Amino acid sequence: MTVEISDSRLTNSLAQGCGEILKGVRNGGLLRGLSLGDAGDDAAQEWIARVLEQHRPGDGVLSEEASDDLARLKKKRVWIVDPLDGTKEFATGRQDWAVHIALVEDGTPVHAAVGLPDYGVTFKSSDVRAVAGPLSKKFVISRNRPPKVAGYIAEKMGYETEGVGSAGAKAMHVLLGDYDGYIHAGGQYEWDQAAPVGVAMAAGLHCSRLDGSPITFNNEDTFIPDLLICRPELKDEILEHAAAFAADNGGF
Repeated sequence: MTVEISDSRLTNSLAQGCGEILKGVRNGGLLRGLSLGDAGDDAAQEWIARVLEQHRPGDGVLSEEASDDLARLKKKRVWIVDPLDGTKEFATGRQDWAVHIALVEDGTPVHAAVGLPDYGVTFKSSDVRAVAGPLSKKFVISRNRPPKVAGYIAEKMGYETEGVGSAGAKAMHVLLGDYDGYIHAGGQYEWDQAAPVGVAMAAGLHCSRLDGSPITFNNEDTFIPDLLICRPELKDEILEHAAAFAADNGGF
């Protein structure tokens, strides 16, 4: 008999359990590099799939590490997950990798969790608040693919930019007040954004595309070109500079 568990608890438990699995795979010390990343992805995905099959068999699922069953498009409830966001960081011993778990209803995250296992913390939409305080005057961006639009906005606002690994880690550092915003262009997928956006929105941060339009999830095309997560008091200025950059450069 399956024990009844709330959506919120299931979301948080998936993120925490997945992090423990991934740390266990890595701490075994028997794999390195791509083999380690692949093993972590496979083990975490298999566990998530089994848990959801047992506890939420009627829900849809979209995962980076599983084939896309388009039957999800007809589902009201869809779990959008990335068992290991930041495979390179995970495999090379860096700490800026994350676990993304989100339950989306009608295109919007209603429960979300982002685990940063090496920091020993899971950020949960059920209990989260963004740190308020002095501005850091810094934006966080992709460590591997720094977008030109972020440099442009930073220059206009007198900000610095710093690179961090996974999307989840970047978003949570904004929540913690280490950065005032996370600016991304160059493309991501729904599993990169659903959980970070769900947690960030629950914390009171602004989340949108760089043109200011809302982000919706559970689309047939899972590609999302860009993302802005920032302190709400900065959104208008950032979006204004983003629009100017797009006008001068034909897009982001």
